[in-house]
Amino acid sequence: MSRFLLGDDLGNIKTLRYISTHKEEVKTRVTTVYKHDSSHEPASVQQLASSSQTNGLKALAAAFSNGSCFISTVNEDDVLEVLSEWKEPRSGGSKFVGIALTEDSVFTCTSNGMLRKSAFTAGQQKDVFKIPESHCGTLPSRLLDWRLSEDTQTFAYGGDEVDLSVWNTELAFESRSSPALTSGPIKKRKRNDDLFPGEIWRARNIPNDHLNLRHPIRITALSYLSSSAVSNNLVAGTQFGDLRRYDTRAARRPVSNWTAIAKVGGIKSMQKGLADHELFIADGGSSLYAIDLRTGKILYGYKGLSGAVTSIAPSPMIMASTALDRYVRVHSLVSPPPVAGSHQERKGGVLEKAYVTSIPTVIIWDKTVNKTPSEEYSAQDDDDVWNNMENIS
Repeated sequence: MSRFLLGDDLGNIKTLRYISTHKEEVKTRVTTVYKHDSSHEPASVQQLASSSQTNGLKALAAAFSNGSCFISTVNEDDVLEVLSEWKEPRSGGSKFVGIALTEDSVFTCTSNGMLRKSAFTAGQQKDVFKIPESHCGTLPSRLLDWRLSEDTQTFAYGGDEVDLSVWNTELAFESRSSPALTSGPIKKRKRNDDLFPGEIWRARNIPNDHLNLRHPIRITALSYLSSSAVSNNLVAGTQFGDLRRYDTRAARRPVSNWTAIAKVGGIKSMQKGLADHELFIADGGSSLYAIDLRTGKILYGYKGLSGAVTSIAPSPMIMASTALDRYVRVHSLVSPPPVAGSHQERKGGVLEKAYVTSIPTVIIWDKTVNKTPSEEYSAQDDDDVWNNMENIS
């Protein structure tokens, strides 16, 4: 089954494996693969990202609250080896709001708008896997989420009074202007529509309310739905619980604006599912929902959660989540109905949960798909049948 990697508030990194056998025996195994040195500055894991390298290694990048980052490998035996470390200067209580890992680069973004691309070379030897150079870019401050597209050609961000914006990844590091310094009060309102160098699209706020009052901009979570050279489809969640879908080729305002999806504390976490039209969101309470992107309606909610969900990690077979109640949960998945708006007969549920002694902060799927245990057991059972048959001469 799938393997998940999670970090906690003490700076430790663990793996989660969920095993289901043909005998309906379920086993959840949590293994600590990295332990933060308690004698050093306290640090919690804020962001994780993984990728597969051309040499067959599974790479893992981690960003911590004290500004430190590292890149490592995690083998199939759940052994983590740190290969290179660096530190991002902190200022004004900034934190990491995004991280992405490709075959040759690590991207990190902080809430104060510091964007960094650290290029590395991967090889079989530890001394070959290093970070020879890094490039920095400057984005607006007060960011709350940052995402890199799957083709790495663009990235998007949003935050507190920072509306959804899409940038060209290559041009962002060539820009010499400082958006963080120019994002203050503007005399003429028209200038607010001017794009920064490297910025290719910026959303426009929704129309004023019935009292002609401006809606505050609070983008708390976002996700790419698809990306291409001419268009990017994204979805953004707000502090007010609204879910907005954007098509950069169609308009600057959202093509769909579904209000009051999250009831408590707004949308805190969001991940696109692997099935078509599937999205998962979590609010500031203890609710975790599956959303149909065609209608914006809630397909089903997961019951039995006693703490606010901090992170979501869908995989092809199951989904894992972490919560403030110190539980890591494994959820079943049910694809959206073929016809939009039709009745959802089956609903997802909590398959298993594992208690961890510290508060888990982030969880990711490491993008590996192993043979399902049912397939392994079925093949083994077939062998046992043939081996136990009586020979007749």
